[in-house]
Amino acid sequence: MSERWQLDGEYFESCNCELLCPCLLTKGSRPTEGHCDVVVAFRIDSGKYGQTDLSGLNAVLAIYTPGIMTQGNWMVEPYVDVRGSEAQRAALEQIITASAGGPLSRFAPLITKRLPAKSVPITFISEGRTRKVVIPNVADVTIEGVLGADSQQVWFENVAHFANRHLAAARGTSSHFKDEAFSFDNSGRNGHFAPIKWSNA
Repeated sequence: MSERWQLDGEYFESCNCELLCPCLLTKGSRPTEGHCDVVVAFRIDSGKYGQTDLSGLNAVLAIYTPGIMTQGNWMVEPYVDVRGSEAQRAALEQIITASAGGPLSRFAPLITKRLPAKSVPITFISEGRTRKVVIPNVADVTIEGVLGADSQQVWFENVAHFANRHLAAARGTSSHFKDEAFSFDNSGRNGHFAPIKWSNA
């Protein structure tokens, strides 16, 4: 049994699907490119893992799936905030790799290869409709919300998404990720962002 945890903050993702990602609407849909390259960034405004405070930290998870996401065979690599203590970094890794229960736990059976966590500087920027994450020499990912009627941000409601049922539509304006196991460019492709309020209670 993992520690009880909770966190409030924001998340965003940038994937290689065309806008809009089919799996958002129909469970078991094939990604538009046949496989999925996705980077997911987390900003924690306030949170705890047991007695370990996670407030003010960031984390990133890179994911590759060779086909339909629900069929498994995921490879994931966690990146945790170098500013955190050893206990904080370990807690972040447990949460974002689906090992500590909560909203991400449904992905645990789908992960077949989990690469070691890397402790890195992570910059998470949220300004208006723009979300950006930077890991030096690894990630430089920017997405921008899609505008709809009256030049307002488009939001999806009641979607079956792990982050939030209230989810922003976005597009990668400049989305580059390169590390030993991952190399992709999702510029111009699908993205989302949303507030998160998670726990394993």
